Amino acid sequence: MAIFDEIKANAVPAGVMRIAAQGALPVPPGEMLQILVYLTNNSVFGQEAKMTLSSWDLEATRKVVADAAAPPEVLGYYWTETNRRSALMAALIENPAISETLLMEAASSGSRELVAVLMASPRARSSPAVAEAMAANAAFTQEELEQLRAAHEPAPEPPAVEPAATEEAATTQEDEEAEAAHQAWYQKYASEIAAEEGKEYVPVGGEEDSSQAESQPVAETPAPAESENASLAVSALSTSAKPEDEKKMSALQRIGQMNVAQRVKAAFMGGQDERLILIRDPARMVQNAVLASPKLTDPEVETFASAKNVNENVLREIARNRRFMKNYVVGRNLVNNPKCPLDLSLALIKNLMVFDLKSLRTNKGVPETLRQVAAKLYREKTGPAKEIQRKG
Repeated sequence: MAIFDEIKANAVPAGVMRIAAQGALPVPPGEMLQILVYLTNNSVFGQEAKMTLSSWDLEATRKVVADAAAPPEVLGYYWTETNRRSALMAALIENPAISETLLMEAASSGSRELVAVLMASPRARSSPAVAEAMAANAAFTQEELEQLRAAHEPAPEPPAVEPAATEEAATTQEDEEAEAAHQAWYQKYASEIAAEEGKEYVPVGGEEDSSQAESQPVAETPAPAESENASLAVSALSTSAKPEDEKKMSALQRIGQMNVAQRVKAAFMGGQDERLILIRDPARMVQNAVLASPKLTDPEVETFASAKNVNENVLREIARNRRFMKNYVVGRNLVNNPKCPLDLSLALIKNLMVFDLKSLRTNKGVPETLRQVAAKLYREKTGPAKEIQRKG
């Protein structure tokens, strides 16, 4: 058992706990910071752990918080206003694990010192949503606001050019890789695919589910798990294609005439439109083929994780996939998805950052049990004094 797990299980002597609170355990910096953040909520060693964190080596801490794979609780600790260290904010802002929603919150109400860091951040300056939040902050000068507006003026459209030969070669290579992956996957699961042969394409969920998939949960702040882009993509999972959308109708018609083996191949070889349709296939192996496709992108997985009209198997397969779960947004979307099985949500909720726990507490679309756990974790991560301050 790792030392962190032993500390959480209260399975180490008090002497070891004190050494941990002093930051003197022989473990990597990232793990040591994770242990210290955990100990800040300890009634005996919490204060000592906080003092250790406040004086922890700056360069070592910067390397940890700049890593997208850093423990979420460490990122959340240093992002919380009372624990911020100005020298770390640039690395935190550029870290993709810090959501755009968090950046918007900081941009709209941050101090003059934080404003300077945001203005110097390529990520913050390139985001229209963050730039708009900056404009609402009185700490920004008129000159800075004009710079932001100039940066987000639409650029003139470049002249149309014919696709380059290199792009065609890249497409060919991508198709070859997808075909190789399809052949290997088909051979591995041939018996399971044959067992599902005969199932016609009748999409999981219906019109009611599709409309619900576009709705937002009631919360005191916008739920990060359901961005506008995700809602638009989820709506594309609907069984009804608009009459003018000939491309989508054509894809639906083609898929409706395929058997299971052909739909498995389409999941590997098709484009995003086909995957958006096939992820709702009643055949479990077709759903799994979509998730195994090398053409599948991170934004698509984020959309599937928040979709309310997919089979439970899809959500479980996403949660089992280590590559998918390295994406913080995927885990957050699963927890906020009303259709996500409670056992999965309860296992994933501990990875949420403070801001997302705050939103989840009031998300009426998820089970009451999940909201209660979110409230408990939020209190543990912010502390009683911080909770009172936020309510005030």
